[in-house]
Amino acid sequence: MAYIDWLKSFLKNLPRISALKVRNNILYKNNSDVNWYFIYYIILMIGKFIKKIKISRGEYHFYLKNYNDIEKILFFFKYNIICQFKVLIAICGIDFIENLKERFEINYNLLSIKYWNRIHIKIRVAEFVAVPSVIKIFKNANWYEREVWDMYGIFFKNHTDLRRILTDYGFDGFPLRKDFPQTGYLELRYNYDYKHLVYEPLELAQEFRNFDFLSPWNQIK
Repeated sequence: MAYIDWLKSFLKNLPRISALKVRNNILYKNNSDVNWYFIYYIILMIGKFIKKIKISRGEYHFYLKNYNDIEKILFFFKYNIICQFKVLIAICGIDFIENLKERFEINYNLLSIKYWNRIHIKIRVAEFVAVPSVIKIFKNANWYEREVWDMYGIFFKNHTDLRRILTDYGFDGFPLRKDFPQTGYLELRYNYDYKHLVYEPLELAQEFRNFDFLSPWNQIK
């Protein structure tokens, strides 16, 4: 009875899985999914850290419950003998500006060359939250985290060299945030008096603010 009670409590806390059959808290095999046993193994090992598992175009997306678990999860997927996801392909950011509690989503794309498989680890964070850096696990995460910081303003704690990587020094704002104006805040021009490039607050003349949206091939006669 103790084993049955433990099994019921374990099945009740399983992550929500799409494209896999779940009936009465029991996980059934999906015959169309050749990697079903791999997913079952992942649930047994780290199921308590996973909120949801989604299958899209033959690739698995793991949504974590807590962003602070990202280091231990990536360590598991990299060094576990069944996983062997030793290549970090990219770290991507997404801005959901309408979601105030968890505005940003960070995707860690992993590749296993040995098993020729690709997975995506995803976490959701608020705007002013520091995400643990994973450069101790993947050295190339240094560049990817700097890019996410530069484009979205997501801070990575314990990062050894968190600087802008794409924009210029002194750049104001984060270009890929949905609240960032398309025209920017500053403009760069050559100053003939100082004989070098200068940054100045952006000014749009009034004649450039009126657009007729007519095609140049259809001139008004």
